[in-house]
Amino acid sequence: MMASRVPSDSLVAPALAGNSAAMARLMSRAEAGSTECRAAMASLYAKAGQAHVIGITGVPGSGKSTLVATLTLKLRASGKRVGIIAVDPSSPYSGGSIMGDRIRMSELVQDVGVFIRSMATRGAQGGLARASLEAVDVLDAAGFDYVLIETVGVGQAEVEIARAAHTVVVVSAPGLGDDIQAIKAGILEIADIHVVSKCDRSDANRTISDLKTMLTMGLSLSPGHDWQAPVVPISSVNGEGFEPLIECLQRHGRFMRTSEAGQARVRRIAEFRMLKTAEDLLHQRFLATRQGALAAVSSQLAQRLISPYQAAERLLAGINLEGTP
Repeated sequence: MMASRVPSDSLVAPALAGNSAAMARLMSRAEAGSTECRAAMASLYAKAGQAHVIGITGVPGSGKSTLVATLTLKLRASGKRVGIIAVDPSSPYSGGSIMGDRIRMSELVQDVGVFIRSMATRGAQGGLARASLEAVDVLDAAGFDYVLIETVGVGQAEVEIARAAHTVVVVSAPGLGDDIQAIKAGILEIADIHVVSKCDRSDANRTISDLKTMLTMGLSLSPGHDWQAPVVPISSVNGEGFEPLIECLQRHGRFMRTSEAGQARVRRIAEFRMLKTAEDLLHQRFLATRQGALAAVSSQLAQRLISPYQAAERLLAGINLEGTP
């Protein structure tokens, strides 16, 4: 019981030293929306900025979790420390999550150079949990070389990762039947690197060929890109293709650090963080302020005494935009 009352500021130093318990506790407090941990998270944010943050997304069944596990093993073999944020869908009723990725990556949990954190979406849209990027800050400040964010994999709502990660890897697999739907949703357009998984299968070459053709058509329609996304075939079953994938990740990391386009993207990531945080604060203050008025206003709306717009205006009128919830 006493351990749970340790002030967040006291957890900063051990977290920076790589203490897993301190890192996990700070992530939990950030995920819970604790105002007490904000100063501690600000300290960690100031010391972050060195890790290569990689978002990994794709339709369900494309092999994202297996790719993350195998890629982590390859990066660890070269001495790199790897943090993993595995975002799981949560129940819309209980808010609970299966946390399946932690189960699938069980072979990594004993490695002191790997930190795995499963996070429930808790209703957040866009494929990321609300506190995903604060968890990234903790790992970044603690000296992890790579932070891999595996998104929910819901398909059409995955584009938020493109505004949060330095490098976005979109995973496709042969035979899923969802390729065209993913393309229409714009999922392929957010990729810095395309990975075709399960390339030990006989139908993989067609998927690779089709993807390259579609990318070529896209480039001809939208010329002037500073970075052309490569297509990397891999097989997690036999470990093939991961060396070229790591080389592409490193090359894109250099592009982000040295090019004007890369620096502009870093600024857009910062802007996204600011707007996302402001949105969360407004949501919290709305929830705190509306409780007393909600029943009365919704009753009037149900009786059709007021319109939905009038009801919304009444709720919004009492919100304190400057106070702390």
